[in-house]
Amino acid sequence: MKAEPQKEHQWLQQLVGQWTYESDCSMGPDQPRQKFVGSETVRSLGGLWVVCEGRGEMPGGGMAQMIMTLGYDPRQRRFVGTWIGSMMSHLWIYDGQLDAAEQTLSLAAEGPDFCAEGKMARFRDVIQIINPDQRKLISHYFGPDGQWHEFMTAHYRRK
Repeated sequence: MKAEPQKEHQWLQQLVGQWTYESDCSMGPDQPRQKFVGSETVRSLGGLWVVCEGRGEMPGGGMAQMIMTLGYDPRQRRFVGTWIGSMMSHLWIYDGQLDAAEQTLSLAAEGPDFCAEGKMARFRDVIQIINPDQRKLISHYFGPDGQWHEFMTAHYRRK
């Protein structure tokens, strides 16, 4: 069985390359946002998947490593993927869709609630293509107030 890349797989290929990023993150209510820097290498796996391997600063100091996988499942007509990081033991499972303008990929996931120990919460990562050499990642959580709240933004620039 050989899968043929669809246009959605081709969309993911624009992420392939060497990137640097600057991010800022909310550390909680009434606390100033913190800024971090890092780098990411994105490679293609058979034209069907991208594997994003990042390394960057962590809140509170130290370095972290992250791996994201993204692909497209033509049967489900959905983007799929995973995210893991050296700072936590949770495997994030993505389910997503591309907007009509084909500029923004929204990825839903469930993960540990940062505000309530032992509970799970809804999250959304949004990848926006700005131009071939710039993209943005915005992370949101779904709050108890029934609203989405942005807690991290990363600006990527191609090396």
